[in-house]
Amino acid sequence: MEIAIAIVAVLGFAVLALLATARSRVGAGRLSRETRRADASEPAPEAEPAPAPGAELEPTDEAARARADDARRAAAGGSLVPTGETGVARYEPVDEEELGLTRRMFFNRGILTVLGTSAGAFGVASLAFLWPASGGGFGGVVTVGKIGDIEDKLGDKEPFYNAGARTYIQEYPANAVKKAESIYDPRILTGMEAGFVALYQKCPHLGCRVPWCQSSQWFECPCHGSKYNRVGEKKGGPAPRGMDRFVITINGDSLVVDTSEPIQGPPIGVDTTGQGQEGAPCV
Repeated sequence: MEIAIAIVAVLGFAVLALLATARSRVGAGRLSRETRRADASEPAPEAEPAPAPGAELEPTDEAARARADDARRAAAGGSLVPTGETGVARYEPVDEEELGLTRRMFFNRGILTVLGTSAGAFGVASLAFLWPASGGGFGGVVTVGKIGDIEDKLGDKEPFYNAGARTYIQEYPANAVKKAESIYDPRILTGMEAGFVALYQKCPHLGCRVPWCQSSQWFECPCHGSKYNRVGEKKGGPAPRGMDRFVITINGDSLVVDTSEPIQGPPIGVDTTGQGQEGAPCV
C-alpha cells in the first residue's frame, strides 16, 4: 500500500511539472499585469503629421535620388528591385515556418519530452513491480516441496522454510483442529486438517521478517519483540494479531501454497494448541 501511495505521489509531481512547463511556455512573451496597467495610464504620444503629397524632401544628389526612387518602386511593387551596383533591397520579415524552432521552444519541448518519457517509464516499471506473478513465485501458486521432505524437517522440531513463497510450513496437531474450526477461515482449516499450516514470514506489526527461535520453539521478531507460538498464534509483543497465513493444497506428494492472497492471522488471545515457551528466548 505504501509503495502504491509513493508511486501515485511521484506521478502527480511529474504531471504538475509538465503543466508548469507548458504554462510557462504559453505565457512567454506576455506583458505582466503591472506593465499593462502602466501603459494604460500613460497618454499616447501625439502622432506627427504626415507630409502632404508631393512635399517629400528631394535628395540632394543624383545617387541619393536614384536610391530613393528605387525604394519607392520596391515599396509600391511589393518585391525587391535590383538597382545595379548600388541597389538597396527592402527587408522582408522571415516566415516563422521557414525560421523553425526558436531556442526557447527547443528547450521547452525538450524538457516536456524528458519529463513525459521519465514519468511513463516509471509508471510502467511500477505496474510491473506491483503486478502479481502468474505462478512459480511469490504472488502466485508455489510448490514448496515434497511432503516427505517437509515431514523430515518438521521431525527436527524446525519449520520447513521456502524462500520463493516467503513461507514457513509448520505441523498443526490433529487434536487442535476441533478448536480451530470456530476461529479460523475455512480455507485455512483445509490445510490444518491435512496436518499443516503455512505462515507468512512478515510480522503483522511493521513487516519485519520473523525468524524461528530453536531454543524457545517460538517465532520471535527481532525488530520489536513480538512473539508467536509454533503455529503462528500471538504470545507477546506489540503485534495486532497472529502471523498471517496462506491456503495450502496437497497435490499428489507435493505441498502447494497460494501466496496471491495472505489471510489475516488469528486475533490476540487465540491459543488452539496450548504450546508454551520451551526454552530460552532468542529476543
